[in-house]
Amino acid sequence: MSGAVSHRIEINDTTLRDGEQAPGVVFTLPEKLAIARELALAGADEIEAGTPAMGDEEVEAIAAIASEIRGPRVTAWCRLSEADVDAALRAGVSHVNISAPMSRLQMRVKLKSEPDEVAARVTRVIGYAREKGLEVALGGEDSSRADLRDIGLIAGAAQKLGVFRFRFADTLGLLDPFSTYEYIRQLREVTDLAIEFHGHNDLGLATANTLAAIRAGASHASVTVLGLGERAGNAPLEEIAVALPRTADARSGVDLTRLERLAGIVAHAARDSIPRAKPIVGADIFTHESGIHVAGLLSDVRTYQGLDPVLLGRRHKVVIGKHSGLAAIKAVCGAAGLNVEGPIGAAVLARVKAIAKLTKSLVPEARVRQLAREELARNEMSETV
Repeated sequence: MSGAVSHRIEINDTTLRDGEQAPGVVFTLPEKLAIARELALAGADEIEAGTPAMGDEEVEAIAAIASEIRGPRVTAWCRLSEADVDAALRAGVSHVNISAPMSRLQMRVKLKSEPDEVAARVTRVIGYAREKGLEVALGGEDSSRADLRDIGLIAGAAQKLGVFRFRFADTLGLLDPFSTYEYIRQLREVTDLAIEFHGHNDLGLATANTLAAIRAGASHASVTVLGLGERAGNAPLEEIAVALPRTADARSGVDLTRLERLAGIVAHAARDSIPRAKPIVGADIFTHESGIHVAGLLSDVRTYQGLDPVLLGRRHKVVIGKHSGLAAIKAVCGAAGLNVEGPIGAAVLARVKAIAKLTKSLVPEARVRQLAREELARNEMSETV
């Protein structure tokens, strides 16, 4: 998309809440603080620090984050109950996300209630939180399976109490970008609250759905670092931050050069590795082996690189392997002052391909240059004879 980026989107990170709900993930307090600090430095607008109702240890962790972090809003996630609000107050936060089921299925299963009863309960609990001095955002759990009239009823009840945002949650990751756009477009007709989109990745569409929601009028993106979260996870912060100006005519306040470090901190705390091909932060996303691609890159980097690595504080890299061509061989050898034109270059390339096939791996540049020296020596010897 060309032209000036028209509007600013807020990045609301829930790595410390929804991200930690990924199976087997447990963050220690020092790890939570390290993640929160890096999120603040990276320019996140909001940090959802946890769920106070989990107990005293969680309350203490949220309190430690809230007392230290400056810049982003630090929020706590609450169920639709006064007890959860009290726990959030003990954590010392000034903002809470209070979640209520929006689909009739979840209303009936979780609260044994109908929409008008949920609206009344929202009025009671949010009224209580507001009386205690809290700023409140209403979370709409399972919004993607809800009747928009029910959302309008419940969000309207909350809006009368001064809530500042509605979170539309695709809790089960069921949407596609087209239906997401329509949901958010129609939602804007039933409420004028700011809309946050919270997308799960069960169909691999969380990033696309979040961008579609923003195109339709959502002003907040709920994300996690690396897409960490329940089941298949959430929309990744790093993908949304980089994609916004390219696909949604929008921008965030995220410092793109800090994304790699942020991802590394979260991956280490989650005891997980970052896939090498992971968009935006993977080790190989600016790495090129294919002969056709490398030849184009050596002529004009834009030929096969649509995202400038400099934006992320990185550089592109050429590696040598089975799919390499003469251009890459000449470039690697030329950097060491080795001229491998004509048959010599072809011989080096043939040996490189044979080694790569045998080892099923890349061939180090030092090994390529060794092969070049051997071929140059062999050629010099044959000319002497």
